[in-house]
Amino acid sequence: MEIIRDYQFVAESDRGASAAIGNFDGVHLGHRSVIDLARAALPEAPLGVVTFEPHPRAFFAPNAAPFRLMGPEARAHQLEKIGVDKLYEVKFDAALAGLSPYDFAKNVLVEGLGLRHVVVGADFCFGKNRAGTAAQMVEFGAQLGFGVTVAPLMAQGESTVSSTAIRAALTNGKPREAAAMLGHWHRLEGPVLHGEKRGRELGYPTANMSIDGLHPPAFGVYAVLVDVLEGPQAGRYHGVASLGVRPMFGENKANLETFIFDFKGDLYGKHISVALIEHLRGEEKFDGIDTLITQMDADSAQARAILAAL
Repeated sequence: MEIIRDYQFVAESDRGASAAIGNFDGVHLGHRSVIDLARAALPEAPLGVVTFEPHPRAFFAPNAAPFRLMGPEARAHQLEKIGVDKLYEVKFDAALAGLSPYDFAKNVLVEGLGLRHVVVGADFCFGKNRAGTAAQMVEFGAQLGFGVTVAPLMAQGESTVSSTAIRAALTNGKPREAAAMLGHWHRLEGPVLHGEKRGRELGYPTANMSIDGLHPPAFGVYAVLVDVLEGPQAGRYHGVASLGVRPMFGENKANLETFIFDFKGDLYGKHISVALIEHLRGEEKFDGIDTLITQMDADSAQARAILAAL
């Protein structure tokens, strides 16, 4: 998959795609349905996705609480897995935000990216003040010479599949419910950071990761699947992870600490992807190290049993 970040300088070989447009935070089943329509609209064309970085919501409210389900790197990984050929990761800045809906269609989609067909969700808004609608995109397509498909919203049961609903499931400690809407396990990805190395002293060495900028799932302990994405130990492993602020040690910044079962090696600086499978318990403060270790033993045994049944 190729990633194109400047819509004003697009190689001829990167033009002519049939592309789905949106933020695609989480790349959930609703997003997948939009991308599938782009694939079906012009099967002979490159399959594209047009998204924005930073997320427009973060651009307009930079001090708001973290809300993203995944960062741009994780999103790119997931889009590549489902067969996207061209990821147009358009820079969202004041100039882009100031374009009228018509100018966005003309300057960005047609003259910039050279798209032949676009697919948007029924609730898609675009252009200055989010004034453009899906119906207007259809009109602009007819005027400017590109095809447009409007995708209906995807429902699951009585609710609509959405990033908002997925965030709520994760906040409530229900990763399996989130996975049913995502179509894949919710993952936290990033480089392994140096920590305080307390886990090693307790017999549980952990791979530490930051969750800065991401929506925090319920704090506590999870059974997890771990993909080591690079290096000689690349592969999939089982594990147990603690997500939170580590009240036992007076920390106040949330991170993810993952103990990988039956693993030996150094992962510092390596990128890993941790899939949350089941929330085992909430975050607790214990009255001593021995009590903490006993609980970690129990958490590990429970996680092994859950993961063995997958």
